[in-house]
Order: sequence, then structure tokens, then C-alpha cells
Amino acid sequence: MREFAPGLVLRDRYRLKSVLGRGVMGQVWEGGDLYLERSVAVKTVAADLLAVPRSREAALTRFKREAQAAARLDHCNITTVFDASITDDTCCLVMELIDGTTLDHLFDQQDDERFDVPSATAVAAQLCAGLSAAHAAGLVHRDLKTQNVMVRRDGVVKILDFGLVKVLADVDPGLTMTGEGIGNIACASPELLSGQDPLDGRSDLYAIGCLLYHMLAGQPLFATDQPALLASRHLGVAPPLVAESGVDIPHDLQELVSALLAKRPEDRPSSATEVYAALAPYLPEPQPWLATRPGLPEDPRRPFLVPQGPRPV
Repeated sequence: MREFAPGLVLRDRYRLKSVLGRGVMGQVWEGGDLYLERSVAVKTVAADLLAVPRSREAALTRFKREAQAAARLDHCNITTVFDASITDDTCCLVMELIDGTTLDHLFDQQDDERFDVPSATAVAAQLCAGLSAAHAAGLVHRDLKTQNVMVRRDGVVKILDFGLVKVLADVDPGLTMTGEGIGNIACASPELLSGQDPLDGRSDLYAIGCLLYHMLAGQPLFATDQPALLASRHLGVAPPLVAESGVDIPHDLQELVSALLAKRPEDRPSSATEVYAALAPYLPEPQPWLATRPGLPEDPRRPFLVPQGPRPV
């Protein structure tokens, strides 16, 4: 496997510029498409993860299948896949480069580190809109967290990382053990943590519940810096009410959050479309004048001037 470095050109087309983020499974680069002269994001898989002979062939096969499936997703709330490379020396995915910030960083821009009800439900509804399309295509994200949700400068919410390098870990579970941290399981469903297979879309709905709680309460569902303790709480501890953090929200919205956080998948809403419909009463009122206002900062409410509904509508 080749070593990735600034200036390297992949597929005779994509020049790597600088690292935007990195993790135990690989790196995300800002790159340039030399043909179309546009910026792109390039996800590269760490070379050592493909150096395991017993899992390499299966890993590459799954990577290809998942990349093709992700590329077929056509929804404004899901990051668009442009290209992929799966060869002996390169394993990468080329995607749209999003001009915005992660939900994780957006918390820092809130005065009290929480969102008001319209903003929180706007983000959650957009996530459900994207997930409805993914689940209809047979894809389960399995790794929704604040770092995998981006808010563009115009307020459109984008889901990152559909079926990418984590498929390599499915082939060899040992690959996920090194460097496992709080961020990796902050929104993990009980069935994901217990190794249930196959997972369905209700696992992603549990993650939506975690994110919605975090946005409304201003703190993670189970606040701890110990991964093992966090996992045990997801598995066996009843989720707290948002009110226990000192925040009042409508009763029906709390009921929805509690339902999303049910330990058993069958006790949660049945689909992302159902959750979207339940969130609809709390979405922001349309404010058409915002559409012509220049220089808006990140604002998760703005797309609901023209709401993007889930599939099927």
C-alpha cells in the first residue's frame, strides 16, 4: 500500500492537499479534482488495516459493495459520493467537500451548549430525512455521532460516513479494538454494542435519540470518560429525562426521545419517516425573509423554509 502525503495524486485525478481529520481507520483529506477543478473530500483507509492477509480480500469486496451502495444514495442530507478506488495500492472514497462545521463543534457556538427546541428538532428531522432514504436502500449507518453530522453554512445537515472504512472492521472485529474511545460509542445502540447481527434502521434511530437528547439537554446522554462504563449504561441503564438536566421541553417531545432511547429495538418507532412526522410539530415557523439575507452563520433551522421530507413522503 502506498503512503498518503500532500501532493499525491490518486487515480491520476485527485490531488491530496491537507488532512481534515484522522482516526484509527484512516484519514480524511481535502483534495482537488484536477479534471473538474473543484475541491473534494478524500477518505483513505489506513494501509496497515489492509495488510492482514486473512481479511484483505473480504474487506476489499465489502468496501466495494458498500461504496457502490452509498454512491446510489441521492438525498440532500447525505454526503454525495463522486468516485472510489479499490486497488492493490489504493483504497479511498471521493466525496463532496462540505463547507460548514460538525455538530460537535456547533455545540461550542451555543450560548449554553444546547439548542432550542426548533433548532434541535430541525437537525434531527433532517437526519431522519436522510436516514429514510438510506434505510430504503438497505443501508444502516451504525456510527451516527456528533462528529459524523455536519451543518453547512446555509444550515443543511449532512450525514457523513455511510458504509466506509467501518466495513473493514466487520471483516476482522479485532481491527476496532485499538484506539476505541468515547466518541466511537457515544450514540451506539444496545444491539450494536451486544453484537447483534444483522442490525436494522432502528439502531440508527437510537443514535438519533442520543443526538436529540444531547442537543436539547446540552450534554451527552450518559456523561462519562470511561468507554466500558458508557457501554454498560447504553446496555442497562434507563435514560434520564431531559428535564433532569434543568431544561423544560414539551411532553410529547420527551415521549419521543424516550421511545427512541428504548433498549429493545421493537419498543422504538418503526422508521425514520415515523420519527420525522413526530418531530414536524416542533419545527421552526417559516421565515421567508431569511432566504435573501446574506452571510448567514451556521443555522440548522434555515432549510426548513422549504422542508426536505423523508422518503416515502
